[in-house]
Amino acid sequence: MELIDTITVRHQEHERHVMLYVGDLSSIPQHESVDLLIVSAFPNDYIPTRTSLIGALNRKGISIAQLARDKEVDLRKFSSCWLSRPIEHPDAYFHRVLCFEPQHRGTAPEVVGDVFRSIVPFTAGNHSISQVAMPLLAAGDQGESSEVMLEMLVTASLHWLSLGMPLGQIKIVVRDSSCIHLLHETFGRLKRQFMHGTDDTGNDHFRFDVFISYSQKNRSEVDQLVEHLIDSQPSLRIFLDRLELNSGAAWQQHIFECLDDSRKVICAFSPDYMASKICKEEFNIALFRHRETENGVLLPVYLFTAELPTYMKLLQYQDVREGSSDRIAEVAAQLVKYL
Repeated sequence: MELIDTITVRHQEHERHVMLYVGDLSSIPQHESVDLLIVSAFPNDYIPTRTSLIGALNRKGISIAQLARDKEVDLRKFSSCWLSRPIEHPDAYFHRVLCFEPQHRGTAPEVVGDVFRSIVPFTAGNHSISQVAMPLLAAGDQGESSEVMLEMLVTASLHWLSLGMPLGQIKIVVRDSSCIHLLHETFGRLKRQFMHGTDDTGNDHFRFDVFISYSQKNRSEVDQLVEHLIDSQPSLRIFLDRLELNSGAAWQQHIFECLDDSRKVICAFSPDYMASKICKEEFNIALFRHRETENGVLLPVYLFTAELPTYMKLLQYQDVREGSSDRIAEVAAQLVKYL
């Protein structure tokens, strides 16, 4: 693999890097070794075709189908991915494979949003992940433009690293050298835009006291919670989005801005919340702020019983299951103390 260009992201005292390469991702050299190699597959389809990364890995003696039979973590219901056990192969300079396997493949930005939602659960806990390598997802058999996918991947990488995603390197590898000049121009443009827009001044003044992250399908219960919060503290500045957002976008900029401008974030867990890409994106954004803030940012409320992934269960939550009106009133009185 040949390194083409790098964008450096400075977050607090750390430097993180988004890197553009050209070469064979199945043959990562030892000096470019990574913790995680991201591959893409159709649901339960690991056929090693001639032009796919799965096929190239199979020719190296690494079978994704075999790894799939003994997954270490299966999060396909939650975030369209599964994590392999450690790779035991003398020429594999990647520790694990993360297989991105969505039931539905949407537009380019939706694919990229799904990929980063897949990475987030593995950025803390037992799996030490610092370096990630990935191809230009969806630019092969799915027919998406290489330029579009590169722009989406780079923009999302810069965004998440700027938020505090604890990855040291995100390596994006282009297989086709014939288009690398054009893609280098795209990468360079994004680099200039990012460097020009970097602002390290920070934001110590919040426009909102609390951001409510919830599914529109739980609106009735959330309205009760908000009503009790306001009754307890009428001056409370609450961001409550009433818009049906387009989940086909990698994220919604105004949501990002409002999340960043809110001192605390209340997340209303439910099956509908867990089924919403936008809700999970809001949670993940708030999670990185939570980890880096002395008193935390997230205030989860368990609204209705749902299957939560481990990294969500680790947070202490207020339990109002199953949408009990009395418990919602009690919890609102407790939450006001933190707002």
